[in-house]
Amino acid sequence: MVTSIILINVERTKINTVAEQIAELPGISEVYSVSGNYDLIAIARVTSNEALADLVTRKLLGIDSIVKTETMLAFKAFSRHDLEDMFQIGME
Repeated sequence: MVTSIILINVERTKINTVAEQIAELPGISEVYSVSGNYDLIAIARVTSNEALADLVTRKLLGIDSIVKTETMLAFKAFSRHDLEDMFQIGME
């Protein structure tokens, strides 16, 4: 499982619409509207680096109102929950 955090800037009048579009994409587990330098943060959990590349460079690119993204790859998760098992449900 590859987990990444995607920081997203969006045209101001389209934040909610874009958040809903991103949340529908396969591989996106959560989308948050946030304060600060970015408008949205998406958490992606995919099966491989190739799947992440496809998500970021093809699927997100297809959403018109996204102005900028910055993708951070997670190395290790620190959690009281077994995240790996939780997100394996329904994965191929």
